[in-house]
Amino acid sequence: MEIDAASVHYRDLNEEINRVINEGVKHIVLRNVNGQRFIGAGLQGSDIKIDVYGVPGNDMAVFMDGPSIEVFDNAQDGVGNTMNAGNIYVHGHAGDVCGYGMRGGRMYVRGDVGYRVGIHMKAYMEKVPTIVIGGTAGHFLGEYMAGGVIILLGLEKRPGHQIAGDYLGTGMHGGTIFVRGEVDSRRVGKEVGIEKPDDKEYEILKKEVSEFAKVFHLNFEEIISTPFVKLYPKTHRPYGPLYNSRWVWQRE
Repeated sequence: MEIDAASVHYRDLNEEINRVINEGVKHIVLRNVNGQRFIGAGLQGSDIKIDVYGVPGNDMAVFMDGPSIEVFDNAQDGVGNTMNAGNIYVHGHAGDVCGYGMRGGRMYVRGDVGYRVGIHMKAYMEKVPTIVIGGTAGHFLGEYMAGGVIILLGLEKRPGHQIAGDYLGTGMHGGTIFVRGEVDSRRVGKEVGIEKPDDKEYEILKKEVSEFAKVFHLNFEEIISTPFVKLYPKTHRPYGPLYNSRWVWQRE
């Protein structure tokens, strides 16, 4: 089913999406999307697919639990905010705070992402949220990350530009960040270690990159031929000494 979103208020658009899904529609094509927020918010059902033509607004797929959303353009901020399950594919760039508090599912962004992507990501039992970024990332990628996987590929990175901004993994206390190529250790949070992925981690990496390449019709062998590094938390309580010191100071 197709819905023309041209000049439609975001509330009206989302009400229409929910209405047709409640009537049993499983595949929706949205045309002429122009900044409408909350597309896919709270939707449930792994058999639901939404194709978005145009640029969706903030918090697309917020609290989403199962559906797949494919965006054939750029996306604004907050994609996959607190998402629980499902798939998001963005064929262009995405904005800031994508995957904030993401608890499950998969997000693939073909281009670059903005600041604070993947912050507060977390995993629980079989739920392991995954973000794969085809381009580069802004500052604070993986900030306060508690679980899940972020893969940063840096495809078509411009000469002289870094694959990620400053404060990479700052406050990280869980999860893993894989970066294709080299990482400037001066840009990495002091709580974060850098080493080569082990064999098991490399298999996870190859699986996700292979799926990413299929979605965006890229050459998997070419992408995976460049070595990756793994960023991991050196402690699960990076700010513990600060809290302990404050407690001692208060008692004194």
